[in-house]
Amino acid sequence: MTAIIKTPEEIEKMRVAGKLAADVLTMITPYVKKGVTTDELNTICHDYIVNEQQATPAPLNYGHPPFPKSICTSVNHCICHGIPSDKKLKDGDIINIDVTVIKDGYHGDTSKMFVVGKPSILAERLIRVTQECLYKAIEQVKPGMRLGDIGHICQTHAEAHNYSIVREYCGHGIGASFHEEPQIVHYGKPGTGDVLEPGMCFTIEPMVNAGKRYSKVLPDQWTVVTKDRSLSAQWEHTLLVTENGVEILTLRDEETLARTISHD
Repeated sequence: MTAIIKTPEEIEKMRVAGKLAADVLTMITPYVKKGVTTDELNTICHDYIVNEQQATPAPLNYGHPPFPKSICTSVNHCICHGIPSDKKLKDGDIINIDVTVIKDGYHGDTSKMFVVGKPSILAERLIRVTQECLYKAIEQVKPGMRLGDIGHICQTHAEAHNYSIVREYCGHGIGASFHEEPQIVHYGKPGTGDVLEPGMCFTIEPMVNAGKRYSKVLPDQWTVVTKDRSLSAQWEHTLLVTENGVEILTLRDEETLARTISHD
C-alpha cells in the first residue's frame, strides 16, 4: 500500500483539522497543574472539541478494544496511549497530551509535553531533546527525502544524549483515515525507505526514553510503559510535504518554528 497523495481540497481540510488539534493543546495548557486528574483534562478537551469546535475526538472508541477516552494522557514512564483516569497529577510529573480531531472527515493529530510544577533536571532535558528530535526532522522534510532519513535524524540526536528511541510505535500517514501508509519510524539508515512526495501528509512523533528503549503494554491493552520504568517523552506534529519543503499543519502560536519551511 502506498501513501495517499492529497488533493488541494483535501489539503485545505487537513489545515482546518490541524489547526483545531493545535488549538486543543493551547486551550488545555492552563488546566495542567497539580491536583487535577487526567480524566478531568479529558472531559475539558472532549467538551471543547465537541461543543466549541463542532468536531469529533478521533481516539474515542477507536480500535480493539475501543479506546475509552477522547485524548491520550501519558504520565512519567508511560510512553503513549495512556488512558485518562482519576489519578491526580502531582508536582514534578511530566505528561504528554495527545489530541486527534476529526473535522469534515479529515484528521489533525498532535501532542505536547507538559510539566506539573518544577521538573527534575533529567525530565527537563529529556523533554527538550525529544522536541529537538522532532524539530530537526521536520526542518529537513522535502520531496526526495527518504523515510530512513527522518528516522536517522531522530535516532542520532536522541542517542547522542544517551537516550533511546522506542521502536514498536511510530508516526503514520494521515488524512481521511486516522492511520494511513506510510509508517514513520524514528530510527533508521539514511538513504533508505520510501521517498517523500508533494501532497503526502503524515505525523512525526518521536518517543524517547531516558533509560532503555524497551516497552510493555499493560493489561488494559492500550497503555504502553517503559519496561525499566524510566521517564519517557514524546512530541508530535502533522505535516504536509509541499513542492519544495514542508508545512506544519498543527503548529501552535507558542512555537518558534516557521509554519512553512522551503528548500529552494
